[in-house]
Amino acid sequence: MNNRTQRNLGEQPITKIMEKHNLKPHDIVIAATEQITHKMITRAAKGRKLTAHVKLKILNALNNSTKRDYKILDLFNY
Repeated sequence: MNNRTQRNLGEQPITKIMEKHNLKPHDIVIAATEQITHKMITRAAKGRKLTAHVKLKILNALNNSTKRDYKILDLFNY
């Protein structure tokens, strides 16, 4: 049970950013220049611990879809 707590870190700031821009996971996947999945976006929003490489892919896709310059710390609090 303790491992589950460490992997699930609660809702992340990316959720509010997606809501602010009225984005769904599909919108971010479409904007991606690298291969990402809907599941990666959903896990990121729910706070599932991701690798640095996956977080970077999500960041790049989100920046492409919003035309903004967000940083990793803007999306994740871990």
